[in-house]
Amino acid sequence: MAGDHDDTISTADWRRLLARDPAAAAAFPLYGNLIDGPVVLGRIAQSLDGRIATLSGASAWISGPADILHTHRLRALFDAVLVGAGTVRADDPLLTTRHCDGTSPVRVVLDPDCRLADGHKIFREGPATLVIAAADGPGGDRIGAAEIVRIRRDTTGGLDLGAVLAALRRRGLARIFIEGGGITVSRFLAAGLLDRLHVTVAPLILGSGIPAFTLPPIGRPDDGLKFGWATHRLGHDMLFDIDLRAAP
Repeated sequence: MAGDHDDTISTADWRRLLARDPAAAAAFPLYGNLIDGPVVLGRIAQSLDGRIATLSGASAWISGPADILHTHRLRALFDAVLVGAGTVRADDPLLTTRHCDGTSPVRVVLDPDCRLADGHKIFREGPATLVIAAADGPGGDRIGAAEIVRIRRDTTGGLDLGAVLAALRRRGLARIFIEGGGITVSRFLAAGLLDRLHVTVAPLILGSGIPAFTLPPIGRPDDGLKFGWATHRLGHDMLFDIDLRAAP
């Protein structure tokens, strides 16, 4: 891996994992696109009607066990896994590779104004954690065991996402997995900062809830983002692998 970070599973280790894991090997066309080089991947698991959680915020589990295993494999493949503060607040995740071989990545939380409390598991146990906060925001240098990294704001008052990625790359974290939530993935997508997008669709209709994507409004369907994709079955779910670099 690039830079001075050596805690992530290597390409050789990942190939050995594929050899030991028939299910992963069968999906090599999916993982093979992610093995080498810098990449930023966004990830969403949604219902058939495009919801990632109920109105109350409950999201466990929209997708099935095969998709959860897929998420853990992605964590093993990347230098860093990044989530927004809302995901930490709602789910209190560990963001580790508990369900597959491979070292857990550095965990990164976007929390511009340091509103998260230090009682969340991600700040108390597990691998190294970085909190990305605004340069002019409140707080000190740490939240629990997590280091706070200060980044400039963009013109909307949020974090400058390009500067976030640049700061991570300076630490040798060139392979970034944007795991959630929907607003965070949407912001990276709208900014043109994702190389690939994985969208898993579960055979489930919620009827209402939190939308998978929140993007600027458009006037006509022709103005929407258009992609090609490859599809992969994950148990009862369907995963769409979208190469954004090849988008028209």
